Amino acid sequence: MGTDEKNPVGDTVTALSATRYAVAPGYRVNVRSGPSTAYPVVRVLPLGATVMISCQKYGEWISGPYGTTRIWDSIAPGEYISDAYVSTGSDGFVAPRCA
Repeated sequence: MGTDEKNPVGDTVTALSATRYAVAPGYRVNVRSGPSTAYPVVRVLPLGATVMISCQKYGEWISGPYGTTRIWDSIAPGEYISDAYVSTGSDGFVAPRCA
């Protein structure tokens, strides 16, 4: 194998890498089963948490440290947090829309 050939294992790892986003410092954020405070809390994120956003969808308007938004982030199947508590660097969608 020459030095110019790509390592397919390295490429696969890079392709599967996902961005982690920081939850607002000093907040323990409720994770809900849907995109609204009407849905039950399924767990609470610890202080200093980071999350991977698999998809995003519109839901209830929420005000938080990163503004007021109706975007909710899916961080696992059946687990949503308001984007108002996640430092994505954007006021819009940063992941595909949830089905």
